[in-house]
Amino acid sequence: MNETIQDQAEAFLEYLLDVRGYSEQSIITYEVVLRQMLEVSHFFQEDGVHILDITPYRFNIVKNHKKTIVKKLSAIRSFVKYLEDICHLEIKLLGDESIKAPQSLPKPLEENIIDEVLAQANLEEKLLVSMLYGLGLRISELSHLKLEDIKTEWIQILGKGNKVRELPLLESLNRLIESYVKEKSPKKYLFEKGNAPMNDAQLRYKLTKLFKASGIKATPHQLRHSFATHLLNNGARISDVSELLGHETMATTQVYTKLGSVKKMQEYMKAHPLAK
Repeated sequence: MNETIQDQAEAFLEYLLDVRGYSEQSIITYEVVLRQMLEVSHFFQEDGVHILDITPYRFNIVKNHKKTIVKKLSAIRSFVKYLEDICHLEIKLLGDESIKAPQSLPKPLEENIIDEVLAQANLEEKLLVSMLYGLGLRISELSHLKLEDIKTEWIQILGKGNKVRELPLLESLNRLIESYVKEKSPKKYLFEKGNAPMNDAQLRYKLTKLFKASGIKATPHQLRHSFATHLLNNGARISDVSELLGHETMATTQVYTKLGSVKKMQEYMKAHPLAK
């Protein structure tokens, strides 16, 4: 362990106690986190910049509860900020990416699960799932999708804020739409009930009922997340996925890359002999 940074960690704890007025219990919590982090992390200089690489520490705490990981990372970031502001060090922190996804973000479904459900679905259900998962649509966008907006190779979507985006239409999905239109003969909207478009609740009910029959709890939004996650995991560019989803900024789309990183970390911890 680097003695210099260890001394600075001690000074940081004294600073929290004497200057910031932290409680003794908080100081103990910070001390434990910093000690464990410094025992396994790498601290070195490169081109005049101090580098603190906590990647090994992240592997050690990967099985902790997400909230616990977030608190530990917050303590480390506070220490780094102290080194920059008080000790005037130019420091770069590596391996501190947060893995906590927003609570509103459901877990993506596995590809094989979606395939199994599609195999059991009727024509309407198959199209419903394929539109949400194959195009990454919001349920409200699908509800208001008009037949006139569906072309041979493109679909025009009216999204949030009345913003229009065009999505490429897979040949297999186009054939599915043609079969459905031939059988159901909708007049104006792709999914209709009577003379009106099926609303969000009606489409959501059909979807959840379908997945429930296979013992799976799923939502329309989950299929949209699965669309984005699977594209990114298979090498799609984040800028392209962002445009397909209709996000205003790529920052909104970046949460899916975090989910992919968490998945990779979990698989690593399961598979590597040293992690057992």
